[in-house]
Parts: sequence; structure tokens; C-alpha cells
Amino acid sequence: MSLAPALRRVALVSTIAAAALSLAACSGSAASAPSAGADATGAALQTVTAGKLTIATGDPDYEPWFVDNDPSNGKGFEGAVAHAVAAELGFSDKQIVWTRTGFDAAIAPGPKDWDLNIQQFSISEDRKKAVDFSSSYYTTTQAVVAAKGTPAASATNVADLKKAKVGVATGTTSYTVAKAQLGTGDLSVFNSVDDVVQALKGGQIDAMITDLPGAFYVTAAQLENASVVGQFADDKGGDQFAFVLPKNSSLTPAVTKAVDTLQKNGTIAELQKKWLSEAVNVPVLK
Repeated sequence: MSLAPALRRVALVSTIAAAALSLAACSGSAASAPSAGADATGAALQTVTAGKLTIATGDPDYEPWFVDNDPSNGKGFEGAVAHAVAAELGFSDKQIVWTRTGFDAAIAPGPKDWDLNIQQFSISEDRKKAVDFSSSYYTTTQAVVAAKGTPAASATNVADLKKAKVGVATGTTSYTVAKAQLGTGDLSVFNSVDDVVQALKGGQIDAMITDLPGAFYVTAAQLENASVVGQFADDKGGDQFAFVLPKNSSLTPAVTKAVDTLQKNGTIAELQKKWLSEAVNVPVLK
């Protein structure tokens, strides 16, 4: 009997076995190394575009939230937070797709063409009826806006402010903080933030207290000869900013977990210090 057929059968079996082992190895490798945008179990996150994370923001974007109106550069507080959250979800910078939306449109009911949106959205029960929110990445602090050339403009601590005429709007978190920090003896109280701005513009007061995002707006768009001289350390009662997601989004738990992780490991605190204090020269008042 010829040995050739037997040898051919042995060779064929060996080839099949080797191929099977190769396929098994490849399959095991894919399972142990989840692709970008995968959850803890390795299952792919359901995004608008597979393998990409579409993040929306406003147009234009302003500092210190974003820099150069370019969210893709990862600069500015919200730009940096968004990139950090994306990385925590398993997406590289190149896998982020940035798009633009209006503020009101983002929190309106209905389908969205983006996965998450970041543009200083405050969490509220009313808005939760139409959209999802992640956990908060920032709680607003109260800040001091002072007219240039006044005693308050050179304040470096709370004691310095007690020598100045300071205004605040009644019924606001700003009033609560001002009352606790400065007392009510020399505090000028107005009906609205707009009234406080007008009083500062007209020279009736030296400085005003408002939340930090509002302070940036006042000095950028309402008052030419004013600056943000400092912020208070206590953020109790401040608005909580969070990512907005489409209502009942499957991504909400993952984004919330990512934000919580970055809060716990100190990443967000470092970004807040870098972009909302040092970069804009708004020190914490002692």
C-alpha cells in the first residue's frame, strides 16, 4: 500500500488544525481588547456614527470655556473636559466629531444628531423632561466684577472688598454669598442683575457680585472698563453644569461614570484651576 495518500491526509489535518488555532487566537485577542467607545463589558457604545463620538457645542464659543472658537483643540475649560470625557469613554481626539447647535435647540424635545452637548447647561428639573443630563462637571462660584480705578479693582482678599461699595441682586445665590462674606451693612441691593450692572456702569457702586460665567459675560459684552478681580471659594448653591444628552440616551450612564471618575481622580479640579482661575487671572479670594 502506498504511503502517499496517508501522508497527504496527515498534512491536511495539520493544516486545518493550525488554521483553527490561528482563528481562535485572533478571536481571543479581539475579545480581550475592546474597540474604541466600548463599555466595561467590551460592548460597543451606541453612538450616532459607529466608532466616533459626536459632541455638540455653541457657535461661537467663548473663552474661557473654549479657545479660538475651536473646540477640537482641547483648550478652554469645557473643551478640555469634553476631550477628557471622550478619552475616558475610549475615544481618541481623532475620533471626536464636533458639531454646532443653538442653546435652546439643544434642550428642546426631539431627536438629536449628536451624542452629547456641552455649552454651560445648568441642570434643572424642567429641562430633564426633554433631555438627559450627566452628573455635574462644574458648580459655579460667585465672582467680583470691579470698575477699573476703584478700590475693589485691586482687591486680593475678602477684607479688601469690605472697603468698597459692592452691589448685588436680591434673591440670588450671589446675594447669599455676599451677605455671608461681607455682611449687609454696606451692601447695595438691587432688584435684578441688570440693575446692578447699570449701577456699576453709572458709578453708584465700585463692584458687583455675580456668578463666574455671568462675570465673564458682563466684562466681555456689557462693561468696557471693568474686570473680574476674584472668585469666592465656596460654590454652595451654585448652578451645576453638565453634559446634555438626548432623552433616554444609552450613553447617559457611561458619560456620567466618566465625569464621576474624572472628578474623583482630580482631573476636573486641575482643569478648573488651569482654565477658570490661572488662565483668566481670576484668583480665589481668601
